[in-house]
Amino acid sequence: MFAFLSKFMRRKLVMFGVISLVLLAVLAVVVPLTSPYDSSALDIMARLQPPSASHWFGTDEFGRDIFTRVLTGGRYSLTIGALVVVISLVAGVLMGLCAGFFKRMDAPIMRVVDAMMSFPDILLAIALVAILGSSLINVVLALAIVYTPRVARIVRASTLVVRELLFVEAARALGVSTVRIVFFHVLGNILSPILVQGTFIFAYAILAEAGLSFLGVGVPPELPTWGTMISSGQAYAEQAIWLVVFPGIAIVLSALSLQMVGDGLRDMLDPRLRKSL
Repeated sequence: MFAFLSKFMRRKLVMFGVISLVLLAVLAVVVPLTSPYDSSALDIMARLQPPSASHWFGTDEFGRDIFTRVLTGGRYSLTIGALVVVISLVAGVLMGLCAGFFKRMDAPIMRVVDAMMSFPDILLAIALVAILGSSLINVVLALAIVYTPRVARIVRASTLVVRELLFVEAARALGVSTVRIVFFHVLGNILSPILVQGTFIFAYAILAEAGLSFLGVGVPPELPTWGTMISSGQAYAEQAIWLVVFPGIAIVLSALSLQMVGDGLRDMLDPRLRKSL
């Protein structure tokens, strides 16, 4: 384990991604609690001020401190991404294991998965949010439904390979229960692609939430996610470009960092790629 972490951390891009994510998460937790500015307090006399010593990222159209709001928005955006990852991984793993291990369940489950994946992600998410309603929980559920098929297909493909290996046949011959075989022997040997896919879904969820909020069908505008900040700031972008630049940088930095970490995990966990490192 120590050797794995040591080799993993020696990669500069991966280290940049890990440090960026940790720093962003820590700031999102600490700064809103210690900042002299309230992320929702209005100060009309200080509206649309450019970045300065008192307001590092400037102020918005209501005089609210952008620096505090960006980090407060990080709480919401990162939480949404994390919840989407957890729900989509749990649902996708269950569907993929059932489809891959039990032959009778393969066709019905995969036809549903294929039907869901035939729609572009953002269009399916918009349709689901329109049906469920605009709220933080509904956005999480919609994005989890969108990304669950990705996980299900990966888990099914890996399960189809593992279920035919000799140690699974040996476990069956020894009378090991099906539940133990599926969740211990099979799932334990396909965790690598699941973990890698989880980092990518985290990044996709952050970008998708920002896109939904920008289109006005995401979380309610009173919640300062990065997407809602860009959506509300676009009307003033010509005279106050900082309203959209700093939330945009936060989105790009978090998504790029997650992609770097995911690429690093993939390279380290895949035996074929590990040999070339």
